[in-house]
Amino acid sequence: MHPTERRARIVELVQRNHSHSVDELAEALDSSRETIRRDLVALDRDGLLRRYHGGARSLTDAANFQVAEESFSVRLTRHGEAKKKLARLAATPFEPGSSLFVDTGTTTLAFAQELAPLRQCTVITNSLGIASIFGAVRDFRHKIHVLGGEFVPDAQEMLGRTTLRQIADFRAEHVVLTVGSLQVGGILDFDEREAEVAQAMIEHAQKVTVLADSSKMGQPAVFPVVPLSRIDRLVTDAPPPNDIVDALRHARVELLVATE
Repeated sequence: MHPTERRARIVELVQRNHSHSVDELAEALDSSRETIRRDLVALDRDGLLRRYHGGARSLTDAANFQVAEESFSVRLTRHGEAKKKLARLAATPFEPGSSLFVDTGTTTLAFAQELAPLRQCTVITNSLGIASIFGAVRDFRHKIHVLGGEFVPDAQEMLGRTTLRQIADFRAEHVVLTVGSLQVGGILDFDEREAEVAQAMIEHAQKVTVLADSSKMGQPAVFPVVPLSRIDRLVTDAPPPNDIVDALRHARVELLVATE
């Protein structure tokens, strides 16, 4: 059975019966337990089910199946010019010597490419890609702290309890985040563990900068991160819808729109 077909069957079985053990799925699909475990990791990462030790359960809200985020590699190809444009603008306010958390995302990756050659910084990140960008700069030496945790190959990031514990060891002037969605009620993500990392970074930073291209405005997502009142600055590539602009103004969020 092709992996795509097998994973579709896993989602179907788990959704129908609410939960299944690895052993049950292996028997039903005539596959090894190791293969099923790998499939569950991938499906959990893609937001199609929730993995637990020894099995998987369905998402509590059927709507969650309609808002699963694309893989990191696919997202790298989406809205490239918009991300570069807003990343260039987002990098300009930071002073030399700034300390900042940077979370994993295709937009924060673009931000790192803009900031790394401009300013010497102390960077704390759960992204191997972002750490590598800052580490490759030779004009000056960045201080780079890579957070540990469970390695997620697709996004080249660390997640989980270890990551959250290590975030608590730092205090930074800034946190720069990418999000799955920006709505009137706040920012949200598609992945629960990524949302937890964002929340922890925000808790241990003084100022919060959110990077969100126009495709993220009003996008349905599952896991709340923080309300708009906790954000200091939003950087985007086009003016947001009026209701979001009003909500940002009410929350006293600085709005920066990259016009070129």
